[in-house]
Amino acid sequence: MPRAAGQIDERKREAILAAASELFAEKGPAASMDEIARRAGVSKQTLYNRFSSKIEIGRALAAGRSDAMTEPLRQGGEAGAVLTAYAAALLEKVCHADKAASLRGVALFSGQEPEMARAIYDAGPGESLRRLAAWLDAHAAEAGLAVDDPEGAAETFVGMVLGHAHLRHMLAVEQPARDIPARAADTVRRFMRAYALER
Repeated sequence: MPRAAGQIDERKREAILAAASELFAEKGPAASMDEIARRAGVSKQTLYNRFSSKIEIGRALAAGRSDAMTEPLRQGGEAGAVLTAYAAALLEKVCHADKAASLRGVALFSGQEPEMARAIYDAGPGESLRRLAAWLDAHAAEAGLAVDDPEGAAETFVGMVLGHAHLRHMLAVEQPARDIPARAADTVRRFMRAYALER
């Protein structure tokens, strides 16, 4: 059965994003649009029809990761379970070498490409943080939490979850073995205790 045009377009878009992710991991922002098109197996015209620049590609990659990581916040459910699923998603991303090597490649060259670094941060980690802050703002009271500053609480939560794992990831230093579900659950218990409403 032949594929519909939309299916073909989506496969090409996925191929472009996969190629860009690999090349960003290898070369950082020095990867060229020509190289991305070649590795994706598409023409330059096809590439530019979908993405006008490497910045747009980086933004799309970061947005996709943010969507996947914040999925638990959209699922609903008991607050502790939602936060634990989100914490586990964060840890999965940074504790496995193959999860975000492209982000490391961009970070290493961010001084040379500040506009790209900003776009990736805003669409990825920044957007994830905003979504967590919005979730905390909406659900803190029902979860028995006192959250006067949702943005600050979101940053605190992410910092508690990741600890030095994020630094190790960015520097390609081996992560210690850890039980991710147990670490996520323990962090959420501590966070909720720290932000618990005074009785």
